[in-house]
Order: sequence, then C-alpha cells, then structure tokens
Amino acid sequence: MSNPTEEQMELDQQVKRASGKRTRRSFLAAALAATGGYELYRWIDQSNGDQRIPKPLRKAINFDTDVAKAVFDDRGLSPTYPRSQAIPLRTNGDFGLKTLIEPENYRLQVAGVANPKKYAQYMNDVTAWDYKFAEPKPGGPGVGASNKEAPKAPMPKAFEDALAAMKKAQGGKRPRGQEESGESDTGLDPGTPGLLLTMDDVLKLPRHELITEFKCIEGWSQITQWAGLRLKDFIEAYPPERNEKGELPKYVYMETPDGDYYCGFDLRVCQHPQSLLATEMMGQPLSHYQGAPLRLHMPIKYGYKQIKRIGLIAYTDDKPDDYWTKLGYDWYAGL
Repeated sequence: MSNPTEEQMELDQQVKRASGKRTRRSFLAAALAATGGYELYRWIDQSNGDQRIPKPLRKAINFDTDVAKAVFDDRGLSPTYPRSQAIPLRTNGDFGLKTLIEPENYRLQVAGVANPKKYAQYMNDVTAWDYKFAEPKPGGPGVGASNKEAPKAPMPKAFEDALAAMKKAQGGKRPRGQEESGESDTGLDPGTPGLLLTMDDVLKLPRHELITEFKCIEGWSQITQWAGLRLKDFIEAYPPERNEKGELPKYVYMETPDGDYYCGFDLRVCQHPQSLLATEMMGQPLSHYQGAPLRLHMPIKYGYKQIKRIGLIAYTDDKPDDYWTKLGYDWYAGL
C-alpha cells in the first residue's frame, strides 16, 4: 500500500479539526440542553400544587381536556358487542363500599330538582336520612380482601372519646369522607331540600341493556353486559331546576351514601344515550362490591368515573368535586 501524500495528510488533518470542533459543540449543546431540562424539571417540581400535582402539569392536563372535548364533544357512541363476548367485570376498588346498607334502608337523594314539592318523595332535608351501616363480612371480594380477619388493636381511650364526640356532633351518623381524598367540598349542606327515592321509584323507569367495553385507567378492559335505566330518562323524570336566565345547570354530582367516594360530570355526558344507572350485571342483580343497588356505567369514560353505590345525584352550576381529581387524575376522564 502506498504512503499517503502530503495532500492526503493535510486533508485528514482538516477533517480531524472540523470533527473536533463539532464534537465540542455537540458536548456544549448537550450540556446546555441537560441543564435546561433539569431547570425545567425543578421549576415544575417546585411549582405550587393544584390537586396534588404541580400547576404546570395540571394546566397541561386541562389543555388536553379542552382539546378532547372540542374534538369528540361526547357525541360518539361506544362500540357494542354480542352477548357471547361478555364476561363478569372484575372487582377493582372498594372505595365507598366498606360498609353495608340494608336494602330497605337505601335511599337515593336527589337535589336541585325543578319544583321538587310536586313529587310525593319530597323532603325538606334529604341529608337527614339516616343510613344504617354495617361492616361487610371479612374475606369479601374487594381489592386487598383477605380470607382471614386481622386482629384489631385496642383503640386509645382519647381516640374513642374524640370519635364519640364527633359522632354526637353529627347526630350519631358515620363520619363522611373516610378515604384518602377526604370529604367532598360539594356534599350537600344540612337542610337541603330534595327527593328521597326508593329503588322501587327508580325501577319504574324503562329498563335498558348494554354490552360495552369497560376500560380502566390501569390499562385493562373487559366486555360486560349491563342492565338498568338510562341516566337520560332519569333526568327527564326528575329534571333539574333552571337558573334565573332559564339555563340548565352545567354539572351533575354523585356520591356514595357515606360520602367516601364522589364524582362530577358535565350534564351533557349524563344525557348521553349510553350513560346507564345500572342495577344488573350479566343478567344478575349487582353484588355489593359491584355497587349494589345502583351504580353508574358510562362507557365513554374511564372506570374511575363510574361510581358504585350511588347515594346522591345533585344538579349544580358549580364544577363538582371529584375523588380522583383531588389525587392528581383528570376530571374529564374521556376515552
């Protein structure tokens, strides 16, 4: 092999010098990008929180929500499936289900109804209804349930006294908001008038069946058969009161009888033809851990919006509180 000429050697040196300059620039650019990225992370991480996540991230979530609502507008229908593809929905989460209610003691509170006094079920104070709670049997199918009952540690006397004083102040009722998110800011104030419906009242509305896919934010989904009444029919039977401008309220709020779990919705999505107040699953009445006697199935929303064991439906113009939004999730939760 012949030795390189002076011209070739000079060319090699030029290439090496150019490569060195570019390498240094690349390292400098990478260092600046890494520093900028770290500073951006610190800015986000140290920003004031908005429902347990930094405000910049919450603003990003709200922007995504606005885009999704503009594009889809809750108009679309979720696909439906043949009965042969349906299976019982897995139990996943027992928020608001850690107590039992005797069927005859269940009432559905409805607030914000137009001209409520015309209904036989009218009450001056729906919050006065006293649900009778009992502890479910150990080993139930809730998440984390065990077949063995854990031994109970003795409760300190000071704690017992404080709990007794709190119950006395609440008229002996069970304290509300016992889950991680605490008590809802949208719960009804004592003295709120409205309707107290029995399940017989609810079941007078037309029955509908729906076989759709339930999608969980955790990444799993299942096709399940549901039956019950359309939320749209319920709203028509017990319509919301209009404001001074003659406008309907913007939102619907729901919570469990113990106030431990709660969700808020746009009124329009509640009027979607596939929004169902479910009373049955796979041809059988709902079980306790599936939300008996009444739960929401809304296939155009993720599962965490499909509240189980509904104890209150309230119409409101103020954006309602939402259990998982307080823990950092998206309020909209559209698919």
